[in-house]
Amino acid sequence: MDRKHRIAARAAQELRDGDVVNLGVGIPTRVADHLPPGVDVYLHTENGLLGVGPAPKPGEVDPDVVNASKLPVTQTPGCSFFASDLSFSMIRGGHVDVAILGALQVDAQGRVANWSVPGATVLGVGGAMDLLVGAGRVIVTMSHTTRDGQPKIVQNASLPLTADRPVDLVITELAVFQVTETGLVLTELMPGATLEEVRRRTAAEFRVQLA
Repeated sequence: MDRKHRIAARAAQELRDGDVVNLGVGIPTRVADHLPPGVDVYLHTENGLLGVGPAPKPGEVDPDVVNASKLPVTQTPGCSFFASDLSFSMIRGGHVDVAILGALQVDAQGRVANWSVPGATVLGVGGAMDLLVGAGRVIVTMSHTTRDGQPKIVQNASLPLTADRPVDLVITELAVFQVTETGLVLTELMPGATLEEVRRRTAAEFRVQLA
């Protein structure tokens, strides 16, 4: 698997039978392709579909069935379609068990910046603010550094925060961090990663509690 799919596959291991799960833009959309065998979850996309399936095979693409990233998806038996306002009511009403989001930065307290890039045109904040407030559990999936090698896990975010609520878990291609009341805790190294590399490429303080 490539880096993004490895991250998505690790995030999929956090899901439990019966969870309603919102998949954000980017790496989170790949989680649908890595659900653990025997675990039935209900994948939700904020543009109005509950019951998202894995990516369609060539020749099976329906251009009218897409996720929040505008990428084609499949439907699971018993899925339902609804308007965007109802979709956001589900989020704000606490009916989403897990949200898996991408991020531009995560600070030392586990707070996320993922909606505004200086110098870039952004059409809107999407549902991230609502999900950070309304979802039962929030997992961030992202690359550990930017394309030019700058850390994305930082002591203090230089980008606008999306919400004040900290997330629960951060998963990158190098590491898994639990977010606690006292900050970030490194609990797992991804295959091939070393503690020295994680320290070198992380700009936030964290504690180490590897199994």
